[in-house]
Amino acid sequence: MLDLRHIRDHPEQVRRAIRAKQLPEALAALDALLLADEGRRLARADLEAKQAVRNAASKEIGARKRRGEGAEELMAQMTEVSSEVKRLEDRDASLAEQIDALLLEIPNLPHESVPYGESEHDNVVVAEHGERATADGALPHWDLPLARRLFDLEAGVTLTGAGFPVARGAGARLVRGLAAYFLDRLARAGYEEIIPPLVVNAASATATGQLPDKEGQMYGVTGGFYLIPTSEVPVTNLHRGAILDEDALPLRYCAFTPCFRREAGSHGKEVRGLNRVHQFDKVEMVQFTRPEESYGALESMTETAEALLVELGLPFRRLLMCTGDMGFTQAKKYDLEVWSPGQERWLEVSSISNMEAFQTNRLGTRARSGGAAGRGRTGPVHTLNGSALAFPRTIAALLETGQRPDGTVELPQVLHEFVGSNVLA
Repeated sequence: MLDLRHIRDHPEQVRRAIRAKQLPEALAALDALLLADEGRRLARADLEAKQAVRNAASKEIGARKRRGEGAEELMAQMTEVSSEVKRLEDRDASLAEQIDALLLEIPNLPHESVPYGESEHDNVVVAEHGERATADGALPHWDLPLARRLFDLEAGVTLTGAGFPVARGAGARLVRGLAAYFLDRLARAGYEEIIPPLVVNAASATATGQLPDKEGQMYGVTGGFYLIPTSEVPVTNLHRGAILDEDALPLRYCAFTPCFRREAGSHGKEVRGLNRVHQFDKVEMVQFTRPEESYGALESMTETAEALLVELGLPFRRLLMCTGDMGFTQAKKYDLEVWSPGQERWLEVSSISNMEAFQTNRLGTRARSGGAAGRGRTGPVHTLNGSALAFPRTIAALLETGQRPDGTVELPQVLHEFVGSNVLA
């Protein structure tokens, strides 16, 4: 969340950011927040004045009693003042609770380098790598007989419902191999591997910004828990409420997990095959950095994900997301899309985002120089996260790019040792 003092001091900047992100409902929250903040500051001034009167009266009563003098009238006045103090304390607590709730409805501010735009059509292609293969009879992956054997969508419907594919045989080996390959490369890049819980509590989901913004996309579990929509949620919460050693930053983590997301409103080829599913595997990168280093980290994380696509031999492009398509929590975001020769379109396989201090303000995470237990002042920490990579569309692109006339699929060289084969058959 944004710092309340920044909102108070720069309300028009925040208002412009809300409009740029195409989140008009947040404008009402901003107005209510500013009113509640002003009301609380006035109430606190009144409260402090009444507390001063009560404290002075209490001292005077004590002094009179020590002198053997009566203090009945003063005690009656203090009772009245104490009652007013209690009323003002209750109002202060109520306004504080209201402010905390409203702060959760204010989105992050876009970085100055983010282009203005109203929708995905205004995103900017900043780089493209590789030659796009022409269709030349290439089939979309859902029409490949081999793909239908490796990823059984019908069995998934029977077991759970639409959007829950079952990987079988060589398909399962491909998933396992991709996970090992991605994690191996990230370990070489200095990321610590984490195996987190797949279920988180509401506090964790709120801290990373999934709640209250994305309730409709999450699967709730009995007891007030949620299946993770991405391992970003549990991994980022590893340092909730912590004071980090500034000298130890950046902290780099990676995790391979299934992810669970409810998605509605898509249709046609957008949801065919592996294009859009409700349970999918993904390797995630998370970083905690110093503020002055976070935008360098964003570029580095993006290049790390791009290097994987280069090794996989998949043509891709990098998009700089515009303000209206960037999301509630991000300050700046890149998407990586691979070329699908069978569908003749781009498929998103990674998003890499800088949240600046938006998440750590919710997490209550700070950094201190000279060690976490030192006596120096604490400062803000920035968080970043990104996919390296999401599996379903990466697999779809691999199947469509590597398809051969005999019905088999040729795998890129880099995967041979991880999958145990150079061909899927």
